Amino acid sequence: MSTRRQEINRQFNQFIDAMLLGGVLWLAHFIRSNGLIILDNLWVIDDFGKFIWILAVIMPFGPFLLELQGFYNYPLEKSAWKSLRQMLGAGIWLFVMLASAVIFLRLEIPSRSVLILFGIMAPAALLLREWVFIWYYIRRLRQGAIGERIIVAGEPASIEKLIRSFSPSQKLEVQVVATIDLAAHGVETLVDALHRHAVGRVVLAIQRMELDKVQRAIEACETEGVEAWLNADFIHTSVARPSYEVLAQRPMLVFRASPELSWAMLVKSSLDRSLAALGLLVLSPLFLILALIIRCTSQGPAFFRQQRSGLHGKPFEMWKFRTMCHNAEHLREELSSQNTMQGPVFKVDNDPRITKIGHWLRRTSLDEFPQLFNVLKGEMSLVGPRPLPVYEVEKFERTAHRRRLSMKPGLTCLWQIRGRNKVTDFQDWVRMDLEYIDNWSVILDLYILLKTIPVVLLGSGAK
Repeated sequence: MSTRRQEINRQFNQFIDAMLLGGVLWLAHFIRSNGLIILDNLWVIDDFGKFIWILAVIMPFGPFLLELQGFYNYPLEKSAWKSLRQMLGAGIWLFVMLASAVIFLRLEIPSRSVLILFGIMAPAALLLREWVFIWYYIRRLRQGAIGERIIVAGEPASIEKLIRSFSPSQKLEVQVVATIDLAAHGVETLVDALHRHAVGRVVLAIQRMELDKVQRAIEACETEGVEAWLNADFIHTSVARPSYEVLAQRPMLVFRASPELSWAMLVKSSLDRSLAALGLLVLSPLFLILALIIRCTSQGPAFFRQQRSGLHGKPFEMWKFRTMCHNAEHLREELSSQNTMQGPVFKVDNDPRITKIGHWLRRTSLDEFPQLFNVLKGEMSLVGPRPLPVYEVEKFERTAHRRRLSMKPGLTCLWQIRGRNKVTDFQDWVRMDLEYIDNWSVILDLYILLKTIPVVLLGSGAK
């Protein structure tokens, strides 16, 4: 797992633990105030409002003190006993903070039994949360839902040494789909492997390889829009270093040509799925009506499914409402001479394959709405470069065009709001996609979504 993903998981777990500690304090008060357990001579205690200052100490400082004890480091590789020792260390410092507040700020603890119950239940709750997280994480890894496929390239000895240093948990998190000896095979073999395996990361394991070969490998990854991680064992701490990641406890130089994993990217993903679910719920009656109209007005199924190239070129089945005759794919070759797009993309003015209802669906973009299913499944995003058929991606004449595959494909992008089918040169299309990738932000996504609404309603640039 990358250091950035680990940091996001750490922050998420710290937030959950803060909420958990607050909930445990409330539960301890509830148990004590209702007389379920009494550990002191008081029969009636103050309401929870008197414990708010304790809550204000426990919730922010509890996870912070746990982090200082290393509680969130390598959760898959530590024992329950080590977790308990880390919680004990954090608990001692938390007790010191509360005692200092009582002594120096003259704050009052309304009931010691509430704190005793909290001290008993909090470690159990934190340990349970950690076990649930580990169980769920390992389960997702074994299902292949969150594991990562990578290519390791470089010198055979360095490659073997790196892979051998993977811990058991890292072997679950990372699947090495190919190893490439750059000294023997060159960068062309690496590029071919990138096309075949659809990975998002290449790890360069080197010690004595010529820098020009390393540079060519990094340039190939940059062109493809794939992260290049350079094993930086040879860099000493006295040398000024760029930002780096860590893999198998080894420093790695990272060269990125697409937006890196961040909270903003997680917000994008959350917005995608929540808005897609809402859209499908609201539009389901319309979907049913359109499906019936399509079936009644032309021969063939209501939906059209096609293999498209997704993130890093990984194929997926994209859904649309069918707008052409049922044998449209077979007629494509006959119309190849009428292609109006310069480049690998195929488009025909006044395409005779389009049905009557299909013209209206395309003009209103309603034919694209079933792709909300793809967004909900995580195969697409609401905003991103439009997914092209696999056979068109295979025809890319310039490998630089593949960098548009470095972000998840979307329902709309700059191409849609800047002319759509009026754009006849694939180079211009790619230029807009790369402009989006290089300048991506959540604000840009919202801007494109808002600009797409009038484009769809007015049918601007649609054919």
